[in-house]
Order: sequence, then C-alpha cells, then structure tokens
Amino acid sequence: MLEKLFTSGIRADIMSLLFNNPEEKFYVREIARLVNKNPSGVKRELDKLKEMDLVVSEREGNLKYFRVNRNSPLFPELKGLIAKSLGLPGALKSVLKASDAKSAFIYGQYVNNANLPSLDLFVVSDSDHIRKTLDDIEKRFGREIRLTLMSHADYKQRRKAE
Repeated sequence: MLEKLFTSGIRADIMSLLFNNPEEKFYVREIARLVNKNPSGVKRELDKLKEMDLVVSEREGNLKYFRVNRNSPLFPELKGLIAKSLGLPGALKSVLKASDAKSAFIYGQYVNNANLPSLDLFVVSDSDHIRKTLDDIEKRFGREIRLTLMSHADYKQRRKAE
C-alpha cells in the first residue's frame, strides 16, 4: 500500500524506518544497509523527502545524519498511516532492524491468532534501549509486548549447552 501511495519502494522503506524510529538519526549508508537498497537511490529519496519537509538533516563531523521531521504538520498522520499499513509485526521488524538486535522472533499464542491483546517477543541484543522503543509500539498499537531479552553472549552460551 505504501509503495503505491509513494510511487517508490525505496521511499516507502525509508519512511517506514524513520517514522518507526522518530528519536533516531541515521546516515545514508546506514539507511541503505537497513532497508537493503543502493545508497545512491536512498540519498535521492532522502533529498526528495527533505524537499517535502518530512525529513531533516544535520552534519556531525564528516557524516550527514537524517531523521524524521517531527515538527512537520504531516508527521502524526503519516506515522499513523505507516503503522496501520505495516501492522504490529511490520513495525516490530522496522524497529528491530534499526537496533543492534542480533536475532528476534515472535512466539506463543499470537503466532496463531494475531487478534490477541498481547504477544511474546524474544530478542537477542546487548542493548536495553529496545525496551523504550517497544513501549512506544505498545502504546501505538494498544497491545502488550512481553519481551524476553537475552544478551548475545548468554544466547551463544545457551546454544552451546544444548
């Protein structure tokens, strides 16, 4: 749906990443890696989004960072549209891609019934930052996310023990 609306798959992927991570800033190559697209195409779309005032940029050293423009009058509507079109699993995927999560999966009853009020999520990550982001997703979708967070070292150790 977003691809048709925005006429560009790259733009839809970029907007999904940025709107689902409004507190984060990313440089072009990082965005290209996260959305699995060519950096030149990503840069072209970021420039178009900047012209539309949906994205802002800032320079730190020799890197130019981009983030969603939360002051844009379209921000709340587009954020809601992106959330609705992706659904909860899509929003989780976008957020987890932008984090340092090594692995993640949904398990439990939600797998068979997506209408349940909660879901179980297992994440392998060395950062606790993911909790705040998941709190935002819980509020946005009105669903409880029961997070099991395991460090990469613990995960490797448990895998060896099996």
